[in-house]
Amino acid sequence: MYDVIVVGAGHAGSEAALACARLKLNTLLLTINLDKIALMPCNPSIGGVGKSQLVKELDALGGQMGRLADKTGIQFKILNQKKGPAVQALRAQIDKKEYEIEMKYVLENTPKLILRQAIVANLIIKQGKVEGVVTDDGMAFHAQAVIVTSGTFLRGRIIIGKKDYQAGRMGEYPAMQLTKNLIQMGFEMDRFQTATPPRVDKRSIDFSKTVISAGDPDAGTFSFWESPHFVKNIPSFLTYTNQKTHHIIAENINHSPIKSGIINTHGPRHCPSIDRKVINFPQKHKHPVFIEPEGEYNNEMYLQGLTTSMPFEIQQKIIKTVEGLENAKIMRPGYAVEYDYIIPSQLHYTMESKQIENVYFAGQINGTSGYEEAAAQGFVAGANAALKLLGKKPLLLTRDNSYIGVLIDDIITKDLIEPYRMYTSRAEYRLLLRSDNADLRLGNFGFEIGLLKKKDYKKILDKQEKIDRLMEKLKTTVIKPGQKYYGNGKLAIKSPVSIYDLLKRPNVNADDAKAMMALSENGFSNQIWNQVEIIIKYEGYIKRQLEDIKKTKKLENFVLNTNIDYFKFKGLTNEAMEKLSMKKPNTLGQASRIAGVSPADISILMLNLKRRQDNN
Repeated sequence: MYDVIVVGAGHAGSEAALACARLKLNTLLLTINLDKIALMPCNPSIGGVGKSQLVKELDALGGQMGRLADKTGIQFKILNQKKGPAVQALRAQIDKKEYEIEMKYVLENTPKLILRQAIVANLIIKQGKVEGVVTDDGMAFHAQAVIVTSGTFLRGRIIIGKKDYQAGRMGEYPAMQLTKNLIQMGFEMDRFQTATPPRVDKRSIDFSKTVISAGDPDAGTFSFWESPHFVKNIPSFLTYTNQKTHHIIAENINHSPIKSGIINTHGPRHCPSIDRKVINFPQKHKHPVFIEPEGEYNNEMYLQGLTTSMPFEIQQKIIKTVEGLENAKIMRPGYAVEYDYIIPSQLHYTMESKQIENVYFAGQINGTSGYEEAAAQGFVAGANAALKLLGKKPLLLTRDNSYIGVLIDDIITKDLIEPYRMYTSRAEYRLLLRSDNADLRLGNFGFEIGLLKKKDYKKILDKQEKIDRLMEKLKTTVIKPGQKYYGNGKLAIKSPVSIYDLLKRPNVNADDAKAMMALSENGFSNQIWNQVEIIIKYEGYIKRQLEDIKKTKKLENFVLNTNIDYFKFKGLTNEAMEKLSMKKPNTLGQASRIAGVSPADISILMLNLKRRQDNN
């Protein structure tokens, strides 16, 4: 008998299992293949725009991904350096095999956590509550909670050209029975697809015809807690498709599964295949192709930008037209994979199912894409399953305190027409939800639930104290007219002004502010200065976003009973009644974000609910 069973050991399952075991619950992690734990079947990277915020937040809460990304990264780069802090992001190229090894080591050496190889066929349900799982060979494992993180394995189907076969990923068994079981329990399900490009042998590439794309030497790291260490900088390379490439694709487009009809499910719009690019953008004469290493000691190179599931021989023809890849040898062909997912509106914010008690879902089974999105959901599902069994308050992250909150709210509230990917544009409060302040925003949550160590939480308190102290110094240190300082020379000021106010000027930066202060007062790290500079320079925008949050709090705090019969409310539109009945929102704020529910519907709903409360 276990406390929690986690089904699947990808990025979601690994984080879920660690969260449960670290909260002292006996946890069983079941996976189809123990040699493929935390595999990166697509791009061997972590982070990026919108995604690095998720990794940083996960790290602030006590998750594992950030620490392992730092340990196994082979190149780190800051994206959007010339843009504002809200959209800057860290991206790391990862040694994918090392990441798998490190995650497996962590899992195998975590107390209370047992790993076992098995394919789950059914959940054991009694009186609307889960009691365990049954594997495809008939073995039963009992537990008080089950977290399903099945990735692309539910009735997984691999497609290359006209060939297709059952598999969760290339070379791996699918999970063929669990979907039927979930449907029998009342879950509404659908299918998505995703694809990956071919990998080629590094020794067959002519790198002299490409442009080196190296990392940034001072890019920083994902984890707030680990000591600085030597960061590798193994470069990627940039080349482009050309008219020859596009001609080959156009000439063979009928062999593309998206044209032949073999694939008719939706894939990620943010990561289109080269076939689709040529179809949708015939006016473009070239598309970028990044040649990225999959590890420090292997020869496989990932061709980002050349995703395709065309027949193998056509993939080879396409690659040979690209400069630098004329003699490239394919080690693994590109392919597409179709899989089942549950409609995520059937979940609570805790990631627990609304249908069956103590069943949680996380990762691609919820219609999302990406390792980072999966890991974040897995952590939330694992933490909440454990907290519920321990009789403690749930971990509820919201749109105004985290990207993880945005992710969960979006997938539960909005209709998914493609696999969900996190972007900064999805977060309306993105200036507050930056990568650099994730520890300050969420460290208290991690500490309170017991997944962030006391020594790490003390670092947050120390950081906040230093920020407050430096802010006060800047407010009380005054520069007089004509006073010189190292930096911009003479300031154009007519009356005494604080460094705090000077730092608001676009031509004054943190380095200038440091020079204005006495040397004895310069004992603050660059990290502290960076925080303070952002807070001061964006003070007006930050205040405005905080005011917006206050206004919406009323709606977010208005809790709705999920058993409400919306068809009994007078004044609501038919579309609103249908959407609200289907989505079963937890709060009025969530209801306001459902497509088809207008502000007028929300006003009518609020009036009706208040009237009912008054009558009671």
